[in-house]
Amino acid sequence: MAYPGFGAYGGYSGQMPGMQMTVGQPIPGAVPNMPHGGYSGYSAYSGTYSAAADPMWTYFAAIAGQDGEVDAEELQRCLTQSGISGTYSPFSLETCRIMISLMDRDYTGKMGFNEFKELWAALNAWKQNFMMIDQDRSGTVELHELGQVIAAMGYRLSPQTLTAIVKRYSKNGKIFFDDYVACCVKLRALTDFFRRRDNMQQGYVNFVYDDFLQCTMAI
Repeated sequence: MAYPGFGAYGGYSGQMPGMQMTVGQPIPGAVPNMPHGGYSGYSAYSGTYSAAADPMWTYFAAIAGQDGEVDAEELQRCLTQSGISGTYSPFSLETCRIMISLMDRDYTGKMGFNEFKELWAALNAWKQNFMMIDQDRSGTVELHELGQVIAAMGYRLSPQTLTAIVKRYSKNGKIFFDDYVACCVKLRALTDFFRRRDNMQQGYVNFVYDDFLQCTMAI
């Protein structure tokens, strides 16, 4: 079974405050483009990567403090100050908790700099997908449009599953940007959880109740 990718995941668009870039100049620390469909294994940054040389490091370090990591509240403040949400409402604390759980592979409840960079790239890709649908910049998309965005990211879901997702993330018949991002994060996290256990890549897995709860309750 070929598992979905994450749309234009890896496209590094936008800048942190204070970053002056010339048109056509490569963006420092940009994540290489990943092919549509399939998984990358999340190896966008190698062990030889120098965080101190990255223009985003100073900004991140000021939010993270001495431990070099951010928790959900610090991440919320960091993303709000960065302006990554643009004209849309800032991310809620709950959505930031979901983001932390997606990237927290060492189970510290926090996010390091490389994880933050990976999240930043994903957020930009998800934002671009959202803006393609939200052409009037209302900050919302219609219920049927969410299915189009999910399909554009490579997910092939049944109508019943799409209906359940829409009911979960819609408010008064609309899906707001914050809820859309929370949906994208959960889709990616749960798909990755399933994929790691699908050794034969057939779309079927067996896992124990405790394993199931560890994943679903943490997201």
